[in-house]
Amino acid sequence: IPAVVMHYGVFIQNVFDFVIVAFAIFVAIKLINRLNRKKAEEPAAPPAPSKEEVLLGEIRDLLKEQNNRS
Repeated sequence: IPAVVMHYGVFIQNVFDFVIVAFAIFVAIKLINRLNRKKAEEPAAPPAPSKEEVLLGEIRDLLKEQNNRS
């Protein structure tokens, strides 16, 4: 009858390797998320006014000018 041997060193090595790989993946994902968050926080430039908005602004200014003359 062969002796029953527990190879706990192999198990400990596998657990240690798993922890190292998991930590490396965790750090990589944290860095990626931080970079994406910084990109999202950059304020976007306000859009240029459309032709309708420009025309409405001109009409408003003309009406103000006419009211000031009266």
